[in-house]
Amino acid sequence: MCGNCTVKIDQGKSDAFSERLVGILNDAALALMLSIGHRTGLFDALDRVGAVTSQELADACGLNERYVREWLGAMVTGRILTIDRETGRYALPSEHGAWLTRRASPDNIAVAMQFIGVLGAVEDDVVSCFERGGGVGYARFKRFHEVMAEESGQTVVAALEEHILPLVPGLRADLEAGIRVADVGCGRGRAMIELARRYPSSTFVGYDLSEEAIDWANEHARTRGLRNIEFRVQDLSEWEEPNAFDAIFAFDSIHDQKDPRHMLGAVSDALKPGGVFLAQDIAGHSDHADNLDHPVAPFIYTISCMHCMTVSLAQGGVGLGAAWGQELAGKMFEEAGFASTEVNSLAHDFMNVFYVNRN
Repeated sequence: MCGNCTVKIDQGKSDAFSERLVGILNDAALALMLSIGHRTGLFDALDRVGAVTSQELADACGLNERYVREWLGAMVTGRILTIDRETGRYALPSEHGAWLTRRASPDNIAVAMQFIGVLGAVEDDVVSCFERGGGVGYARFKRFHEVMAEESGQTVVAALEEHILPLVPGLRADLEAGIRVADVGCGRGRAMIELARRYPSSTFVGYDLSEEAIDWANEHARTRGLRNIEFRVQDLSEWEEPNAFDAIFAFDSIHDQKDPRHMLGAVSDALKPGGVFLAQDIAGHSDHADNLDHPVAPFIYTISCMHCMTVSLAQGGVGLGAAWGQELAGKMFEEAGFASTEVNSLAHDFMNVFYVNRN
């Protein structure tokens, strides 16, 4: 090494990277503002009432005008909204509203923007983990289950009947006739609640480590008058219920577990002969280099580092992480005792892959 040597750089590449960093800074800021626009109903109001002044928009949402005006500044300069210089009115182009309003669900990307603020709130905790190891427990994540449930409503619940259940031939007929079903790592249980509503002859059980999420799920099942479903607080690293279920689901939950290998083995044991394990998880590969062209790979690794991996490590777990990838997944399904694993992708969902496993 030569401490006095001058490093030669390609100035064009350096300038281009500098511009990219500025873009990242602006886009990160916009992500927070997009989240606020969703949470406060500002996008929905703009979609409903059309071109408005800041005061009119604030009145339509019952919000403070000064904050709304500053938010509008971010949205206009970020090219999310337009402004008429002469009238001072702001508008949401219909092409943008198709991706930012509750009316646009399941295509409302503003829902996912909420994760940026949720993850940012634990940055100090995660930095400490970089220095000392360990993890950040579920209790530190405010609103995570709320946001995850809303996102699940778009990616899972909305796709259940038309896209997900048909991945297993005959499953809908079995559900209509009446079978016993479990959801491992169910969170707030929105998928199971929807299935329990649609298939009253079947019985459903949801398991999750979070007491807050289970309380929410049980309350919502009660308010809907569903008698064929229950939710239980359960550490899946200790779960054993052999030969108990005809079908088991795992929606984006395997990689969060303290001991995913135990969970998968327990799932295999819990299935009755001829049963099926349908698992949704993050699409991608196990090697970083193989994910270079993934459209949201940086987001996946970020949410893994700041939630999925760290909540597992906080329990003394393995920290599998959201980007465990299809190669490792296939190996772990085989080790768990599944005789066959079918990998499915859905045309409308580039984020997830669906594994159909049978003993």
